[in-house]
Amino acid sequence: MLPYILRRVVTGAVLGILVTFLTFWLLSFSFDGVVANVLGPAASPSAVAALKSELGLDRPLVVQYLEWLGGVFRGDFGVSFFTSEPVSDAVVTRLGVTLSIVLVALVLSVVVSVILGVLAASRAGAIDRISQGVSLLGLLLPNLLIAIVLVVVLAINLRLLPATGFTPFGEDPLRWAASITIPVIVLVINGVSNMSAQIRGTMIGELRKDYVRTLRTRGVSTWSIVYKHALRNAASPALVVLSLEFIGMLGGALIIENVFALPGFGSFAFNSSIQGDIPVIMGITVFSVMLVVGVNLLTDLINGWLNPKARIY
Repeated sequence: MLPYILRRVVTGAVLGILVTFLTFWLLSFSFDGVVANVLGPAASPSAVAALKSELGLDRPLVVQYLEWLGGVFRGDFGVSFFTSEPVSDAVVTRLGVTLSIVLVALVLSVVVSVILGVLAASRAGAIDRISQGVSLLGLLLPNLLIAIVLVVVLAINLRLLPATGFTPFGEDPLRWAASITIPVIVLVINGVSNMSAQIRGTMIGELRKDYVRTLRTRGVSTWSIVYKHALRNAASPALVVLSLEFIGMLGGALIIENVFALPGFGSFAFNSSIQGDIPVIMGITVFSVMLVVGVNLLTDLINGWLNPKARIY
């Protein structure tokens, strides 16, 4: 298992280098515009050229990239062109906001999806129709529309929850919970629509297999068959959907955070891209690749623990 983990880490590092170099190369076409944004609209061409030289953006592209990459390996991601804030601190702070929303939404999505999917597969009837209806509704309705409706109903009309803003957990846990409730509901609706359908399908397939019929003839209880055997075997394909859903929720945070004015990873990435803050964009790219590689590796390890046939040594 350890050699496999090392291979995946090395592969992730190579992927990160390729992605960040491609990103840096694409950003190089906008260096002049970025420097102009830093100086403001009244900047003269000579001032733009001087700042570009000061920032080192007039050097060969490969030299600039290798210098930046060397800093990353030393833990130095540079500083923002616009705020002079260390990139690593800025990204980690915003990422913490996003993860506090995404992880809560993911846990709730898993719980609701497992309940709906298992009940739909094992009992069918009205529960199955409800499960399929929830899945279809979540797929048809865009996140933006769901967010607007929830804000109008829960924040404006009923005044139960704040419409915008974020309170850190350490500052006030209750206000933190209130500030993330609507964003979490939006993500859960979309997450359940994807995962419950997958769990339902895999559970139906498992419950039709020969080993289930054998267990029933031996007098094993339905609860034990469903939850101790079929659900464990159905978890492997569901884990793939779960990992993709986590990555999808991170992407969906771009919309959610802008709608609810949350100081998270998605809105930070969007604003930095608009400004052309090159060090921040590069830092966001690195952390994004690390998250994707880490989630995929964790999914493989959990899958191997649940299903011995899937283990890689």
